[in-house]
Amino acid sequence: MNISTNKSDLTKWLKKRASDLGFETCGIAKAGFLENEASRLKEWLNAGMHGEMTWMENHSDKRLDPTKLVEGAKSVIVLLHNYFPEKEIPTEDNFIISKYAYGKDYHLVIKEKLKRLLRELNEKSGGCEGRVFVDSAPVLERAWAVKAGLGWIGKNGCLIVPGKGSFFFISEIITNLEFDYDTQLPVDFCGSCRKCIDACPTSALVAPRILDARKCISYLTIESKNEVPEEFKGKMAGRIFGCDICQDVCPWNRFARPNSEPQFQPPPTLLQMRKKEWAELTEETFENLFAKSAVKRTKYAGLMRNIKFTG
Repeated sequence: MNISTNKSDLTKWLKKRASDLGFETCGIAKAGFLENEASRLKEWLNAGMHGEMTWMENHSDKRLDPTKLVEGAKSVIVLLHNYFPEKEIPTEDNFIISKYAYGKDYHLVIKEKLKRLLRELNEKSGGCEGRVFVDSAPVLERAWAVKAGLGWIGKNGCLIVPGKGSFFFISEIITNLEFDYDTQLPVDFCGSCRKCIDACPTSALVAPRILDARKCISYLTIESKNEVPEEFKGKMAGRIFGCDICQDVCPWNRFARPNSEPQFQPPPTLLQMRKKEWAELTEETFENLFAKSAVKRTKYAGLMRNIKFTG
């Protein structure tokens, strides 16, 4: 590759290369301390809304300052990858898993693409420092996506992309390179709509953009290692791994289009599953069906706990 140190040329090359690798869009923000997010995060944690996710209390300095993750960081490159499925798992006589878990674990798929992009960026720029992140490190990814001009935070707490919706994986490259930076949107476009808040069967959205994770179906079926509290009996809406309800009802997701990543497509076996097959799922079948899936995170015992409670 030709070495380029011109910011504008490097920015254009980066966004084009990201598109070639299958990312829906790419935005870039100047690295710096997230001052506004600091107080909100502290209030949320102090209220105990993170539940058993005690790791949220750790590394607050790194969550709020990318230079603590990459020394000399100047830019946060934010990339979005569509995961909206062409075929949804049938809901009749069935349990439901979140759309993001239909195919191969996104951590594996996206990290491979990010590492390739960073290698090429290193060659293109003549050398750089950088790290890649996919939802597994102390990075406030939605805040950086907003700063990178990719969208706004909806009342459901998800990043909403104008004209495209919210079914996107968010990932980052933090680097010491400089680019032409994108401009944050001046406003959000939720308006007076509160469909996500009203649709949540467990009332987890206690206020616009404030999620009490302890009530969230995604938290209850994935993050929590305890038995699901009886107060949620009959309120799980068939969900056994994650939940998309607050996204499904969002008017902006009428613009969602199917992703084109082969690795995110559901295997035929998963499409054929019904309640009977879920209830009779053996540990061996679980390991085979979800060997490289995000569903494996809840483990066999956790999934069967969810099936029993939801069923």
